[in-house]
Amino acid sequence: MSFKSIEVNLNIPLLGGIKGTWEPNREERKAAWELYVELITRISVVELESGEGILREALSSLYSLFGITREILRKYGTSVAKPRKENEYSFGELAIIILNYVLRPLLSKWHPLLHEYESERDKDISIKEHEDKWEKNSELRKELNETRDILIVYSNHLAKVAKVKPLYKENKNANKKMG
Repeated sequence: MSFKSIEVNLNIPLLGGIKGTWEPNREERKAAWELYVELITRISVVELESGEGILREALSSLYSLFGITREILRKYGTSVAKPRKENEYSFGELAIIILNYVLRPLLSKWHPLLHEYESERDKDISIKEHEDKWEKNSELRKELNETRDILIVYSNHLAKVAKVKPLYKENKNANKKMG
């Protein structure tokens, strides 16, 4: 699997999507592998079905990607974030776009809403049971799954750059909004 560049096509709601190319260097390939492993081993790319899991844990897992991504960016330095021509992307650019335009809006909306609801839990009721009764439960799950669709496409780009086979299939509708 040898290539010079890959096509990047991500539906980023707040940006209207990004489309272009990524010509990864050696450090970007290493960084892509590290972040790929983190993404595919979390709830970020695994569907959270109705009644499954705990919403707080899902949000916390997504939140941890901020620290992990920062650590990877610091580790590889500016070699993974070199400015490119228009419609050409680097690992650093894509990582920051995912954090700031995909994860941050989701987390900044839902962390406080869930926290407020959690504070009302009767200690005799399990966290799961309490979350299942939350009127916003299905709305949060829907948004988690919409985010998941974007993260699967992103993780597949990372897999290609890292020269490994992607483990998760993309939702064919995930990039429909792209023009």
